[in-house]
Amino acid sequence: MTIAEVQEQVVAEFSLFEDWMDKYNYLIEMGRSLPVIDEQYKTDQFVISGCQSKVWLNAKYLEGVVYFSADSDAIITKGIVNLLIRVLSGHSPDEILDADMDFIDQIGLREHLSPTRSNGLTSMIKQMKLYALAFKSRG
Repeated sequence: MTIAEVQEQVVAEFSLFEDWMDKYNYLIEMGRSLPVIDEQYKTDQFVISGCQSKVWLNAKYLEGVVYFSADSDAIITKGIVNLLIRVLSGHSPDEILDADMDFIDQIGLREHLSPTRSNGLTSMIKQMKLYALAFKSRG
C-alpha cells in the first residue's frame, strides 16, 4: 500500500467520527496499541526536541525500506506518533521524503491540537523525514 493510500484510509477512518472527542478517543486507542519500543532507544539521543511530551523515535533501514518505532510519556502523543508510523513506516526514503502528509489537515488534527502539541507533530514529521534523508544519502 502506498503512503497516499494509507493516508486515504486514515481519512476514511476519522470521517466515521462526528465530533472531536470521539477522534481523541480513537487517538488514545491508537496510543494504547503502539508497539513497545526497545528500552535502548528510550534515551536522550532518540528524544524528539520540540515536543511538549517526551517522544522517543528510532528508525531502521532494511532492504531499502525505513521502519520506525516510537514511544511517548503521553497517551495522545503516543496515538499521534503511531498514526505517523502507520503512514510512513515500511516505505522507501524517497517515498517518505515525497509524502505530503495532507491527511493531517484533512482529518482536522492540527487545528484541534494545542499550539505546543501542533509543534510537536511538526517535529515528529521533520525527524522522520530526517531519518529518511540520512538513509537515502547512505544509498
